[in-house]
Amino acid sequence: PMVRMRNGRLYPPSSTLRDLAAQNPGLTWLIGNEPDVPWQDNTPPEVYAIAYHRAYSAIKAGDPTAQVAVAGLSQITPLRLAYLTRMWDFYHKLYGTDMPVDIWNMHAFVLREQRGEWGVNIPPGFLIEQHGELWEVDDHDNLALVEEQIRAMRRWMADHGQKDKPLWISEYGILMPEEYGFDDARVIRFMLGSFDLFLNLRDAEIGCGPDDGRLVQRWNWYPARDSRYSAGNLFDN
Repeated sequence: PMVRMRNGRLYPPSSTLRDLAAQNPGLTWLIGNEPDVPWQDNTPPEVYAIAYHRAYSAIKAGDPTAQVAVAGLSQITPLRLAYLTRMWDFYHKLYGTDMPVDIWNMHAFVLREQRGEWGVNIPPGFLIEQHGELWEVDDHDNLALVEEQIRAMRRWMADHGQKDKPLWISEYGILMPEEYGFDDARVIRFMLGSFDLFLNLRDAEIGCGPDDGRLVQRWNWYPARDSRYSAGNLFDN
C-alpha cells in the first residue's frame, strides 16, 4: 500500500493509517510518491520529513511488524540527493534522531530537470532558477545513467549509516512514445538489460551486506498498462 500526500497532508490521515495497519499486519508501506515532482506529491523536503514521521508513527502503532519505506524520488541526481539530504537533516534536527526507514526506495527514470521543460521539473522548496541534469530524450533508456543513479543512491545511504538496508526501485521504465524512437525492440532491449543490471550489481563497499553486497533488492517496471505511456506497457487493452 502507498500513502499519498499533497504538500505534506496525508491521504489517508494518520488516524486511519493506524487502523488500516492493525487490520492488515505484516505489510510494507510506501510513504508518498515522488514528493519531488510538482504534479505528483509536491512536498518540500522539510514538510515531507514531518509527514513521514506522522505516517511512520501511526503505522507502527497499529502494526509493529509493518515495514515502512520512504517515498521514491523520481530519479537520483545531485539535485534530488540535495532534496533527500534536506529531508534527512531536518528530521534529525526536529526529532533528535535519525529518520527511521526500514526500506529505502527510489525511482530510476532518466528525465530532464529544468523548469518549464519536459521531464520532472525542479523539486518544491528549491529556487526557481535552479536546474539539474539536462538530459535529452535519447538518454531516456541509457542504462549507464540508470546504474549511475543506483550507485549514487547507495553511496548516499552508506554515508548516512543506511548501507545494510534494502533498496527498492519501485518505479522505472519507458515513458517516451514510439514516435520518439522507442519501438518495441528498443523497449525490450532496455527492459532485459535492466534486469541483468539489477541482478548483477554488487559492491562490497556500498552494497547491502546481508544480501551479499547487492545494490538493488527489488524492482518494479512501470507501466503495466497506462494510456499516457503506452510504449512501455506490459499489457494492452
